[in-house]
Amino acid sequence: MSARELIVLGTSSQVPTRFRNHNGYLLRWDDEGLLFDPGEGTQRQMIYAEVTVTQVTRILVTHFHGDHCLGLAGLHQRISLDRVPHEIEIHYPASGQLFYERLRHASIYHDVARVAPKPIRGEGVIAKDKKLQIRALRLDHGVETYGYRLEEHDGRTMLPEKLEAAGVRGPMIKDLIRGGQITIGEQTVKLDDVSLYKKGQSFALIMDTRLTDNCFELAKGVDLLVCESTYLDSEEREARAHGHMTARQAGIVAREAGARRLVLTHFSQRYGSTKPFVEEARAEFDGEVVAVRDGDRVPVPKRPGQEETEEATVPPV
Repeated sequence: MSARELIVLGTSSQVPTRFRNHNGYLLRWDDEGLLFDPGEGTQRQMIYAEVTVTQVTRILVTHFHGDHCLGLAGLHQRISLDRVPHEIEIHYPASGQLFYERLRHASIYHDVARVAPKPIRGEGVIAKDKKLQIRALRLDHGVETYGYRLEEHDGRTMLPEKLEAAGVRGPMIKDLIRGGQITIGEQTVKLDDVSLYKKGQSFALIMDTRLTDNCFELAKGVDLLVCESTYLDSEEREARAHGHMTARQAGIVAREAGARRLVLTHFSQRYGSTKPFVEEARAEFDGEVVAVRDGDRVPVPKRPGQEETEEATVPPV
C-alpha cells in the first residue's frame, strides 16, 4: 500500500521554543520524499522522526527567512556524508541565489553531494513526471515567497474481472488506455466499460503570506492543505503588517478552496496553546482541522474507494 503522509519536523515561526523547532515538513508520497522549508535543527528533528536524508528526493524552500532555510547548510553536508546515491533537486526563489550559495558552502566539508539547484524565476510548473507535477505560485510576504502545490495526474483503475469478461488481455489493455476503445471481433470495448476514473490526489503548502488570491488557487480542492497560522484573529492587524495569516484566515482558505483536511502550523512563540487556533479555523471550515506539533504524522486523506482499488491503478498512457 502506498505511503502518503506529512511528517512534521518543526512548527514554530521565527524563534524556536522549548517544544517547537523551526519549520520543517517532509511529505512522503509513494517513493518520493519532499522536504519543505528546512529550518535550523532539521537534521536533529529528522533523527527524532526516524527519517533519513536518503529518503529525501526533493527540497523546496518557500523563501529565505532563516526559520525556513537555515537547515540547508547542515543538510547539504549530511547529503555528502551519507553519500546519498540519487540526485536531489532543490527549488527556491531565484532572488535568493546568493543566500542559497552561502548556505550550501557555509563551512568546510568534502562536497560530493548530488544536488541540482532549481531556482524559481516565475510562477508555473517547476517539476513534472509521469506521476505528478508541482506548481509554484507567488505569495504576499516581505520578500519573494512561493507556495507549492503537488498534483497527481488523474488515472484509471482497471477492473480485472471486467477486462477478463470482455476478453481484453495483455497488450490490448495498453491499446485500450491509449485509444479509449478497442474492437475485439465484432465487439467494441470502451475504456469506461472496464475501468473507473481515478482523480489524482493533491497537496498544498502555504507559508508566510498575507491572505491573497494565490492562497485559494494553491489550495483548490486539495486533499491536504498545510497553511501557516502565525497569529490568532485578535492580532489580525499585526499579522497583516508582518506578512502573515491568522488561523481564521486559514480556515477561510480551506473552506473557499474546498480542501479536505487542514493542517495549521507556524505558530508565534507568544502562544502556549493551539486550541484557540483550531477553534478559530473550525468556525470557518467544517472539514478536519489539525494544529500540529513537532513529530506529528498526518496522512493524506484517501479518496473514496481508493483503499480497495489502489493496487490495480494504472496511470494514463
